[in-house]
Amino acid sequence: MSVVVMILAGGKGSRLGPLTCHRAKPAVPFGGRYRIVDFVLSNFVNSGYRRIYVLTQYMASSLIKHLNRNWHLSGIGEFIEEVPAQMRTGGHWYLGTADAVFQNLNLVRDARPEHVAVFGGDHIYKFDVSQMEAHHRARNADLTIAAFPVPVEEASAFGVIQVDEDGRITGFQEKPAQPAEIPGRPGWALVSMGNYIFRARPLVEALVDDAADPDSSHDFGKNIIPGMLAQGKRLYIYDFTDNAILGEPGEARPYWRDVGTIDSYFRANMELRSPLPTVNLYNRQWRIRTAQRDYPPARFVTHQGGSQVYVHDSLVCEGAIVQSATTHEVVLGYDCFVHAGAEVRNAILMAGCDVGEDAIVHNVLADKNCRIGPGARIGLDPEADRERFPFVTESGIIVLPKGTSVPASGPIELAYDMAALLETDPATRDQMAAIQGKYTVSNLDRHSYRSMGPRYRDAAVSLARSWQEGQQVPWDED
Repeated sequence: MSVVVMILAGGKGSRLGPLTCHRAKPAVPFGGRYRIVDFVLSNFVNSGYRRIYVLTQYMASSLIKHLNRNWHLSGIGEFIEEVPAQMRTGGHWYLGTADAVFQNLNLVRDARPEHVAVFGGDHIYKFDVSQMEAHHRARNADLTIAAFPVPVEEASAFGVIQVDEDGRITGFQEKPAQPAEIPGRPGWALVSMGNYIFRARPLVEALVDDAADPDSSHDFGKNIIPGMLAQGKRLYIYDFTDNAILGEPGEARPYWRDVGTIDSYFRANMELRSPLPTVNLYNRQWRIRTAQRDYPPARFVTHQGGSQVYVHDSLVCEGAIVQSATTHEVVLGYDCFVHAGAEVRNAILMAGCDVGEDAIVHNVLADKNCRIGPGARIGLDPEADRERFPFVTESGIIVLPKGTSVPASGPIELAYDMAALLETDPATRDQMAAIQGKYTVSNLDRHSYRSMGPRYRDAAVSLARSWQEGQQVPWDED
C-alpha cells in the first residue's frame, strides 16, 4: 500500500452555529442533496484512492450513518472506514489535527505505506489528488502542501506560505495578523488548503516528537509544519491552480471554498445555482457521489385556479414540489413543498421544509424540516427579523435551526430537542439568551427529525388529498 488516506472529519465548525450544534461540520448538508464530506471522498475515489480512513469525533452520529449507508467500496482490500476517537494514547479526545493522526498511528504502522495523505473533510472543491502525489514524488518531498492564492484580507484565516522560485517552502505562519503578500502579486497571499501528503517516516517522527511536547497545540499548521521547516525537511507546495479535472473544459478554473462561516457557506451554495456555476456538478467523468434516495422526480404544478409556476436560477432536488409559486435564486432540498402563492428568493431550504401558501421568504437559510406558515413574511424588514429570530448574520441571512416553525405572526417555535442544544451550546447560547421569552418550544411529539415535506409513503393517496390533509412523514436523517 503506497498511500494511506486520512480525512480529518472530527471538527465542530463552531462558526456555523445552529447548523453544527447537532452534527459535525463535514456532515452539514450542501447543495440540496449532498453533505460537505461527499466532496473530499469523491475527490479521492475519482483520483483512484481506495484505502481511506475518516477520523471522526464531535457529534459524529449522522456522519457515521451517512458513511455506512452510502460509501462502500467493493474491491478486495479497498475500504472507506470511519475511525471514532478512541483515546488510544491517554484519557483525552483529540487535542488538535496532529494529535488526531498521532492517536491513530497504529493504522499507519499496520499498513506500512510510503506516503500518507492527510486532508480536511470540510471544504467544497474538486481535486485530482493523483496529480499532487506525482508532484510530491517528483520533488522527493517530505511534505507537500496544497496551496491556493486568496485576497490578502482573507488570508488571516489560513496558514500563509512563502516559497522560493522552485516551490520549496521557505516560511510558514499560521493565521498571521499581517499576511505576507505573494512577491510580484500585490493584494494576494499564498495559503495552505489544509491538505497534505507526507512521506510516512518523517510524519511519524514529527508526530511522536510533537506528542512529547507539553507546550504544543498538537496542530499541523501551528506546530508540525513550522517544526519540520525548522529542521530543514524538504517542504514543497503543490499549486492547486495547476490541477486539471477529467471532463472539465479547458477554460475551467480550479474551485475551492472554505465554508467556515454562515455567510461563506451561503455564498458557496448560491454559486451552485448561478447561471454559470463555478463548480460543475454535471461532469459525469468526475461525479460528486452521495446518498441515492428513493424519491420521485421534482414536480412543478399549477394549482387549480392558481398562477403559473416560476422557477428562476434555482436548484430543485428530488421529491420537491413547487405549486403555483415562485422561486428565484433558491437551493431547494429534497422532499420540500412550496405551496401556492408563495415567493422564495435568495434562500436555501434543506430537505423536508414546507413553505405555506402566500408566504414570502427572502434571505433565509433553513435547516432540515422547517415549516414556514401560510402568509408568513421573512427577510423583508431587517430590524424586525433581528428582533424575532435568534440567528441573523451581518449580511442579513436569517438562519432557521432544524425543525423550526415560523407562523405568520407571533413567536417562532423551536423543536424541543433543538432548543435544548441551542440554549447550551457555547456557539449559540448567547444569541438564544438575547431573545429569551420571544420564542416557544414544541411539545415532545414534534421532534426536529419530523419532515414537513410531502408524504409519498402511500402511492394510492393523491397529491391533492395529501396536501389538503397536511400529512407528515417522519424522517430519520439529520
